[in-house]
Formats: sequence, C-alpha cells, structure tokens
Amino acid sequence: MKPLRILTASEQVAEHLRGELLKGHWGGRVPGLLSLAREFGVGKDTVEAAMRILEQERLLLVQGHGRRRVVATGCAPQPRHLRIALLDYDPPGKTEQWTHVLLSRLNDAGHDTFFTEKCLTQMKMNVQQVERLVARTEADAWIVTAGSRGVLEWFAASGLPTMAFFGRRRGLPLAGVGPDQPQAMAGLARQLVRLGHRRIVLIVRRTRLLPGPGVSEQAFLAALEEAGLQTGSYNLPEWEETPRGLYRKLSALFAHTPPTALVVDESPLFAAVQQFVTRRRLLVPEDVSLACTDPSPDFEWQQPPVTHIRWDHRPIIRRIVSWADNVARGKDDRRQTHTKTEIIVGGTIGPVPRRDDRP
Repeated sequence: MKPLRILTASEQVAEHLRGELLKGHWGGRVPGLLSLAREFGVGKDTVEAAMRILEQERLLLVQGHGRRRVVATGCAPQPRHLRIALLDYDPPGKTEQWTHVLLSRLNDAGHDTFFTEKCLTQMKMNVQQVERLVARTEADAWIVTAGSRGVLEWFAASGLPTMAFFGRRRGLPLAGVGPDQPQAMAGLARQLVRLGHRRIVLIVRRTRLLPGPGVSEQAFLAALEEAGLQTGSYNLPEWEETPRGLYRKLSALFAHTPPTALVVDESPLFAAVQQFVTRRRLLVPEDVSLACTDPSPDFEWQQPPVTHIRWDHRPIIRRIVSWADNVARGKDDRRQTHTKTEIIVGGTIGPVPRRDDRP
C-alpha cells in the first residue's frame, strides 16, 4: 500500500492553484496574495509559500517585488478574454460590497468587467428598456443581478451568454447562482410559529411579487399554512417601492392588526424597518420580533444581535468566475447552483407578547 502523505496548508493551496492554472483559469497575472488568502480563509504567508512551490515547478513567474506573479507561457491554453457587462439591481454606489469583489476577481481572471450605464431599478425592470440597453452595450456576456422573471426570460431567449446572479431564474435555460433561500425562509417561518406568532409579515420588494410570489416567498407562505394559518396579502403586502411608500405600508399594518413579527428582505430595508419600529417606541423583541433574510456586516455591531439568514458569498464568486472562463473557452455553461444557507438566531426574535397570542 502506498504510504499516506499528509499535505500542509500551503501544499493544499498549491494543489488547488495548480489545478486552476492547468485549466487556464487565469489569463496572465494571478490574483494578489491578500485576495487569495481571503478566498481560501488562510494566512498571507500560507499563500506565499504555495506560490513559491508553483514557481519551483515553473508554473508561475516572478515579476519583481510588489508585483503579482504571471502564468508561465505554455502552462495552459489561454482562453480569450471577455467583455462582461454587469446589469445590477441598484446603482453601483448602492450595490453590495462583495459585488465589487466579484468585479475585481473577474478582472484578475483577465476579463474586462464593467457596470452598465443604467441599473434594473432605474429602468423599473422594463424589458423593452433592457433590450435597448443591451443593443447599445458592447459586451460578450452578461451578469444580471436580481432580475425579474420577465427580464431573465428575455435574456434566456436572446441567446446571449448570461449569468443570473439571484433573481427569478429557476427553470430558465441560463446559468444561475445564489443562496438556497426557500429552505431557510420556510425554516424561519416555522421558528416564529413555534414561538407563538400568528401575525407574521414578510416585507419584500415588488419585483419579488410579480407576476406572482417567488419561490422563496411561496416557501414562506407554505410553512405558515402548514401550521394552520390562513395567508394572504397581509402576510406578503405590496407597497410603493420608495422610502415614503414603505413607511406608509408599515403605518397601515400597525394601525389595526399590528404584526407580532416582521421578516424583512435585504439589509437596507431592514434598517428602515428598525427605524420605523423605534419611532413607534416599540421594543424588540418584547413588542415585535424582527428578522432579516440577508447577512450584513452591520449586524455584528447591533445589540441585541439580529436574527438573519446567512450564506457565504465566496462560492458564489468562484462559480461566476468559473462560468466566465467556460464561456471564454466556448463552453455552453447553463448550470444553476444554490449556495447553502443557515438561520442565525439572534436576540431580535422572541415569544409572541402574551396580549397578542391570538390569531
């Protein structure tokens, strides 16, 4: 029997990088040490040691102090570089930080990635406007963030290489990636029911409701119905997608049959709901329980800690970069993947107030 060889951390990193190099993952320069260290969850010194192993194997070439290493000529077939348009949900100034990390990783892989001149909210998910935007944008491939069903159906029919980053993508013949939220949403609903809540409201943007509730919203409502609760527009209300519109909808909800639990999609909306609750002088969770469907670095600083659904963005970024490289090689990559999620229970949910334990 061949003796077992235990790899060190640097050898494990080198083994992974070696495979990526031989697949032609990077064209030209490899990402920097800090970027790779964050991706693998190891120290900078470990990545540096792995790089030296690959230098000895003549897979990487040193370019001088402070400069990133480059892939040795002839190491692997070089894919063509793509011009990739990122059609985001919000304007670049409002987008998530790790979206900018994604752009950096795609550019590190040799692709020219850029935000489009308009985002989906500015075009109000209008398919005709999206079509005109695509026609005047020079791009080899598209990444569409949180697209509506209509927008993603158009991209699926267009024949353009497209990655649906979140959005109403399930069942469409295009590549897609995002967290597996339906399971987590259903679990969160069941947890609130176990705490005695009966008046539970889920706040999401209107695009999640048109032309009907999305898969995650359906899973949330189905979990409430499994507990014997009747569901309807009270549990999943429509509202004008403006700060004023959200405030009006919350005011209407608390005017007659106040919710005992609010689940809010996206951390910016969660912050707005927190502000509303504070202005109403309601205590969390004594008067109303709050939970968010997304993670946020801000939650680490809040007391009590916010109950939320957590998922790791790093596999999502790796999948999108892999998709771009596949497209660059001429591969028809339409695989959809879903990242694992987990419910982080904080101090913002609790038993239903005794006076509100009736339906």
